Amino acid sequence: MRAKRMLSLVAALAAVVLLAAACGGDSNKLKTDNNGSGGGAGKHVVIGSAGFTEINLMAAMYQLLLEKAGYSTSIKVVANRELYEPALEKGQINVVPDYAATMAEFLNVKKNGPNAKPVSSNDKDQTVAALNKLAEPLGLKALDPAQAVDQNAFAATTANAKKNGANLSDWNGQKVVLAATPECPDRPFCQPGLKNTYGITVTKLLPLGFGTAQVKKALTDNKAQLGLVGTTDATLASMGLVIIKDDKGLQEADNLVPVVGKGFTSDTTMADTLNKLAGVLTTDDLAQMDKKVDGERQKPADVAKAYLQSKGLL
Repeated sequence: MRAKRMLSLVAALAAVVLLAAACGGDSNKLKTDNNGSGGGAGKHVVIGSAGFTEINLMAAMYQLLLEKAGYSTSIKVVANRELYEPALEKGQINVVPDYAATMAEFLNVKKNGPNAKPVSSNDKDQTVAALNKLAEPLGLKALDPAQAVDQNAFAATTANAKKNGANLSDWNGQKVVLAATPECPDRPFCQPGLKNTYGITVTKLLPLGFGTAQVKKALTDNKAQLGLVGTTDATLASMGLVIIKDDKGLQEADNLVPVVGKGFTSDTTMADTLNKLAGVLTTDDLAQMDKKVDGERQKPADVAKAYLQSKGLL
């Protein structure tokens, strides 16, 4: 789900069609018990969600906080950044939870081409500053980043980790089948990063998504040797999977951050509301919420509400 790809003209036109479909109906709306009534700020906010557990949780927390602040809200599930970033520029989506370094590099490639020098780093504040430098001309703005960080990671079975090594550098020269997102071959921190940083050749990509049950099953069935997951995935150990350590620092500061779109970049009420979450959310908090949804089958909206109440934000 995360990182960067420049669209060709044909792909861009296809994205417009897909976006219209993605934003066209209530089937893409995450339901909560809240009645969504306006008041206070008196504005309607469309919250974008990329549709996987962690971002669903973030979107649900944004929704609850914004509704408490007096906004009416809806959540639209839009499959990937190539679709929701243009929607932010157009005002079709008003805010999305995103990952700081990944969004920064996405905009960097969009502006400067696929060979652009990276602008992100391991420092979250520097990365968000770089993100906002690219976002401002597009009418976008990143708010405060949370301490919570979920970086891309590559998981394997404990058996393969024992065989090939606990660090990605130990896998140098290996040829692997990779279970990941369809966009992975075009994203520098994904398949190209495995090759360029670690000397790992992907012989086949299984387009099974990011951290999905299908990715993990492909690993446990040995149909793939590496699978794309997040560092906050709390279900791996119970499935006999481990994260292979990114010992050369391929991944950047992917702290969770709200990215605000057209019409809301100067909205101080929205900024103040969402920045309260950034002030308390930790990586461990996020991992435990992910576990409740993925491991215990609780609803994202229920987990989000309980967490915000525990922090005194609701």
